[in-house]
Amino acid sequence: MASKMRIKKGDLVQMLAGKDRGKQGRVIEARPRERRVIVENLNLVKRHTRPKPLADASRMGGAQMTPGGVISKASAVPVSNVMLVCPTCNRPTRIGMTTREVKGREVHVRICKRFDCLQEIDK
Repeated sequence: MASKMRIKKGDLVQMLAGKDRGKQGRVIEARPRERRVIVENLNLVKRHTRPKPLADASRMGGAQMTPGGVISKASAVPVSNVMLVCPTCNRPTRIGMTTREVKGREVHVRICKRFDCLQEIDK
C-alpha cells in the first residue's frame, strides 16, 4: 500500500543522487503507487525504435510513418532521490504539512521546513 507522496506534478525538484545529481527540473508525471516521479530532461535513457505507421494516417497519399532511430526520453526516478525546491527561498527543502482554514473548512497545505523560511508551498 503506497502512502501519499508530497511531490506533485509541476513541482520544481532537485536531484539528490544519480548521474544528474544537483540538477533541477519540473515533475511531468507522478506515480504514487510506484513511489516514482518523471522529471523533465533528467535521467534520460536512449531507446532504439523502428519506424511504425501512424494509426490515424490520412486517406490521401501513402501511409505516414513515425521516424525510427535512437530516441532519448526521461525515465522514472524514485521519489527519495529528489527534493522539492521551495518557490520562496529557492533552495531544496524537506516538506512539512499543516492545516489552514479556508471558507470554514480545514485544508492540508505543504510548507517549507527550512527554519528561516517556513512559507506555504501551495498558494
